[in-house]
Amino acid sequence: MTTRPTLAQLANAQWRTSTYSAANNECVEVALGAAWVGVRDTKTPDGPALLLSGRTWTTALHAVSTGTI
Repeated sequence: MTTRPTLAQLANAQWRTSTYSAANNECVEVALGAAWVGVRDTKTPDGPALLLSGRTWTTALHAVSTGTI
């Protein structure tokens, strides 16, 4: 189960742009919390963020890197 961050934690999180993002401004940002990983669109930093557990994030990265999804 993912411990949900507060709005203040999300606002103050250190968001990093993905190194795999394209140069055409089609980017995602990732923030790592103690018990969660946040993913958001760089074009809408005040918009919604996808919140995942660390385990789910690892599974998603593996699926993308192996072409499963």
